[in-house]
Amino acid sequence: MGGLLKGIRCKPSAWCGLRGCGGLGRFIVTSAWPYVNTIPHLGNLIGSILSADIYARYLRLRGHEVLFVSGSDEHGTPIELEARKKGIPPRMLTDQVHEYDVKMWREWGISFDNYSRTESPVHREFVRWFMKKLYERGYIFEQEEKLPYCPNDKMFLPDRFVTGKCPYCGFEGARGDQCDECGRLLHPTELIDPKCSICGARPIYMVTKHWFIDLSKVQREVLEWLESNRELPDNVRNYSLQWARQGLKPRSVTRDVEWGIPAPFPGAEGKTIYVWFDALLGYVSATKEILQEKTGDPEAWRKWWFDPETKTIYFIGKDNIPFHAIILPAMFIASGDPYVLPWRISATEYLMYEGQQFSKSRRIGIWIDEALEILPADYWRWALARMRPEARDTNFTWKEFYRIVNSELNDDIGNYVHRVLSLIKRRLDGVVPNPGRLPEEEERLIEETGKAAWRAAEALDEVKIKQATEHVLEVARLGNRYLNERQPWALLKENPEEAKASLYAAAAVAKKLAHLLAPFMPRTAETLWSMLGLEGSVHQAVWDEHLDKPVPPGTRLGEVKPLFTKLPPDFLDRVDEIIEEARRRALEKRPPALRD
Repeated sequence: MGGLLKGIRCKPSAWCGLRGCGGLGRFIVTSAWPYVNTIPHLGNLIGSILSADIYARYLRLRGHEVLFVSGSDEHGTPIELEARKKGIPPRMLTDQVHEYDVKMWREWGISFDNYSRTESPVHREFVRWFMKKLYERGYIFEQEEKLPYCPNDKMFLPDRFVTGKCPYCGFEGARGDQCDECGRLLHPTELIDPKCSICGARPIYMVTKHWFIDLSKVQREVLEWLESNRELPDNVRNYSLQWARQGLKPRSVTRDVEWGIPAPFPGAEGKTIYVWFDALLGYVSATKEILQEKTGDPEAWRKWWFDPETKTIYFIGKDNIPFHAIILPAMFIASGDPYVLPWRISATEYLMYEGQQFSKSRRIGIWIDEALEILPADYWRWALARMRPEARDTNFTWKEFYRIVNSELNDDIGNYVHRVLSLIKRRLDGVVPNPGRLPEEEERLIEETGKAAWRAAEALDEVKIKQATEHVLEVARLGNRYLNERQPWALLKENPEEAKASLYAAAAVAKKLAHLLAPFMPRTAETLWSMLGLEGSVHQAVWDEHLDKPVPPGTRLGEVKPLFTKLPPDFLDRVDEIIEEARRRALEKRPPALRD
């Protein structure tokens, strides 16, 4: 199990969930803060929040101390304009969307310790305190600059409200802060043929004063960290190193926007903190908020963020790499405080939808509330983990979704569990038998499925979530192959003692599946745990103590029922009709601000 220990430096005095390791780890798991101008779609979900939840649940199941935080990113011009269009104050809009998102995360089984928001008083106070400290330490300076101004809309255009051709790769849809095609960070003045994203007019350039963070002052430290951190995946490390080696330039930290956190710098009245710097600091403020609530100590967060043994991991989409691998560590270094720099940054590629990009305006894709009108969350959690775009852009197709639900969930996992538990229920009065001495076939089953289970753990430790699902399926398929070869239903007539050993071993494999499903399908895993007649919660059963243990002989099973339901044979023929009905039902449940 050497792979499990890679990169884990634990406290030697504590017990550790990692087999063979000498200490308990402490982790802050974060996911990119969703922007609340719309509901997240399936690509947003697997790119950050769902992946983070699977990993956070896994860490808890290994016995580690975990804080899982995120929140609603609710500041900036897009929110201000959306609210203006609806004729309501920005806070009214974000209140409605934030509350709805919280409801969605609960229904999706997301196990946040704190899902905060950028309008949180704790966050607002922390951002102003942090940015003022950077100013006092000489990392923030003021400077006049030319920025795009739309004469039609009579406003300076924030970065994402001016588009044009990327000067580096020629992509036509680059924004004023970043090109999604080549990933380069941009300044609005660099765009070729710029235009206002609101009205389409060509902007003029006017002089205004803003405050900048001087990233060049921490370039050496950022570069040293990037070069020395071997836990960063290649797509994050290589891109960030290339960008940092070209030289870090000052970046504006203020905007001419009303809706946001007021800048704390002398003379910066009327300016607000740029939403990217605002939201990045939310990882710390959300930790501060929950620990202050739990302990009553407003400084408790320092014991996590300033402890060199704490490991922080960020789940993001690939378009957010420079902000998390360059700007966030630069801010931490510039503060002068001993913040732990990112341990890992898990940046997914894009999930496409039937070969196209998700698009709300063109009605391309499925949004998270619409998905739940089609099937319960656990089906989607598993399917999205199976399609997670870990190495390259991946295509969601309904054909693949249909295969995953009917073949993997029903035939592989569900069928195995139901075959085993139904036999015990019908033929052994629902009681797990005492096997006596296990025959060779049963010893081999337990050994092989145990190895596959720990391979799933190793993949999860490396944040290879899709690979981990392969090993979960391997356990179920080994179990089904064993049943087909051993035929315990026939053994019950021919050799009852061997049949008891067979069903005892088969129930032990079903229990392994309950453990392994817990990070991916938390409600399903709990249902299976109950069906097995086991006490407590599967989510409290630390793997190193419980994963290899069988169901105790004499345990009486609970109610046995199918774990999953197959999609009907005509599902793919009717999928467009099913989607439209799901959209209609979801729309009826949305708050007024989201009903367009």
